[in-house]
Amino acid sequence: MVSVVIGTQWGDEGKGRIVDLLSENADFAVRFNGGNNAGHTIQVSGKKYPFHLIPSGILHPKTTAVIGNGVVLDLEVLTSEIKVLEDDGINLKDRFFISERCHLILPYHKALDLAYENARGEGKLGTTARGIGPAYSDKVSYNGIRVYELIRWALFVDKFSFQTKIKNKILKTFDVPEIDIKKELKKFAGFRKIILPYVTDTFALLRKALKDNKKILMEGAQAVMLDLDFAAYPYATASNTIPGAINAGAGIPSQKIDRVIGVVKAYTSKVGSGPFPTELTDEIGERIRDIGKEYGTTTGRPRRIGWLDLEAVKFACEVSGITEIVITKIDILSGVKKIKVGLGYKLDGKNITYSSSGYEELFKVSPVYKEFSGWSEDISGVRKFPDLPKNCQAYIKFIEKFLGVKISIVSVGPQREEYIILQ
Repeated sequence: MVSVVIGTQWGDEGKGRIVDLLSENADFAVRFNGGNNAGHTIQVSGKKYPFHLIPSGILHPKTTAVIGNGVVLDLEVLTSEIKVLEDDGINLKDRFFISERCHLILPYHKALDLAYENARGEGKLGTTARGIGPAYSDKVSYNGIRVYELIRWALFVDKFSFQTKIKNKILKTFDVPEIDIKKELKKFAGFRKIILPYVTDTFALLRKALKDNKKILMEGAQAVMLDLDFAAYPYATASNTIPGAINAGAGIPSQKIDRVIGVVKAYTSKVGSGPFPTELTDEIGERIRDIGKEYGTTTGRPRRIGWLDLEAVKFACEVSGITEIVITKIDILSGVKKIKVGLGYKLDGKNITYSSSGYEELFKVSPVYKEFSGWSEDISGVRKFPDLPKNCQAYIKFIEKFLGVKISIVSVGPQREEYIILQ
């Protein structure tokens, strides 16, 4: 069985926490898109594990973690994560694999990312400046360098030197320090030694897993509302984030997917620029940010906070074929006296849907809200739905009815055991 976990909002919904929870019964946990702009934080026995590239399922001893070909790799970040896990006594031998088709994020990609963003001035997109966009840009313009070339060292040296010389001319135009080729080649020779034992043909590995009826859990990065095609472009991430990307990003045919799990945060958060119809800029937003520790795992930046936008989530459910929903961070809303939910948008007095809106319209729309009475109880210790405060139950039931998709799990805290199973 193939299951997919994806975010239905603008990222940071708590996908890593859910992947960790579901990985207990999975044979494989697979990343298929994005790069280290993902930040999936797992808390086990009070210890935090922030993953940016390695699938969150690695913490379960029987689960094999795979980085599929659709992921772009920052080897400095990847080797650092490998070291953290090894130092913690977590065995990676024969249970962690990297596709040789993965493209690499190289030093000039990061420099270009920063240069382009600075050049935009007030029109900045709010990228993570991790080189993700430029790496994908090189991929589609046939200038990318992959793990495949890194394995074949002479090829890597040749291609890296050629591309760096071209990129240095661009960096010079932006008054950005040029890349030292010899210095970087020395670093990559070290990275190469560390990752070589984990590189394999992941297509063959996953095809055999399908044939053997193994349970495969696909871990989405970023979220539907950041999808390169379906976001309010250009306020998007550089990859496709919807379940259809699994075919391109890991080689698993779409028709093999049995279960699509959409993760919905009980409120909304967003990193970077772009339209945000339900954004809160008052003390309620500040309170939610502080209690929810809404600061980027990858960037450390404070996230923008808003009410739950069900118009956006409904679109995400429809375009992704979501079969069930997990609600996260509902415990953060405890103590908020009145909670609002966005049901739709109005523009110039008329209803307008997310799918018919571009960024220009989304900057101007007014959200249509429904208000709920809040609850004051600490719900982190609750393990049965009927034991939740009545107002909390009503909030959850409304979300399920509005979206027309069953809610299977409600997370009531950051720890591994803090959740309620509904279905």
